[in-house]
Amino acid sequence: MNAARIAGIILIVGGLAGFFTGGFSFTQDTTAAKIGPMELTVTEKKAVNIPQWLSLGAIALGAIVLVMGSRKS
Repeated sequence: MNAARIAGIILIVGGLAGFFTGGFSFTQDTTAAKIGPMELTVTEKKAVNIPQWLSLGAIALGAIVLVMGSRKS
């Protein structure tokens, strides 16, 4: 399996994952205040949305790379 076919498969799988999940969320701890030995931390939940057009574009590009990679072999 050559690098082009592997890249095509990764793009397709990543595009499908982004399309079906719609994004991901994570938590971030930040220090709000530090007074001597005491520290106040704030935990924030942030979300990253993946646009559907980007996911569909990754799937299409992955398919093109996969087909072109298999033609060279």
